[in-house]
Amino acid sequence: MSQATKRKHVVKEVLGEHMVPSDQQQIVRVLRTPGNNLHEVETAQGQRFLVSMPSKYRKNIWIKRGDFLIVDPIEEGEKVKAEISFVLCKDHVRSLQKEGLWPEAFSQVAEKHSNNRSRQTQPELPAEPQSSGEESSSEDDSDLFVNTNRRQCHESEEESEEEEAA
Repeated sequence: MSQATKRKHVVKEVLGEHMVPSDQQQIVRVLRTPGNNLHEVETAQGQRFLVSMPSKYRKNIWIKRGDFLIVDPIEEGEKVKAEISFVLCKDHVRSLQKEGLWPEAFSQVAEKHSNNRSRQTQPELPAEPQSSGEESSSEDDSDLFVNTNRRQCHESEEESEEEEAA
């Protein structure tokens, strides 16, 4: 099976299939990803441990902080106590909440998480000034995209005149 075909089947399984956790499986929330396909998770009871990602999900499915998973316990694990069996998207979370299978401790977190993802806002561009003339077209850069990843340094005209005079 080619890599593209494998990826297609894995993504189809994760996005399409409705999964209900069994008695041994549990729903957890991802706290951080320390590396080596390990993820630190927290259960509804507040217990923290590491889970491993099976090879079928590696390089096919990406898991972020705050995502929800269904995990299978591993008995022999000392640090790694479970393996990911399913990645829950927001549609899966909603259906589990409707069925009453969603843990109460995660209900507020899941609502905030889905609202934040749906509200991904773009930074607004500053309004263009209504001035006319050649001076605004050559010196005014307010119509450029504002990079929110950098600090905004505003230099006044007085400061620039003082530096030129010195």
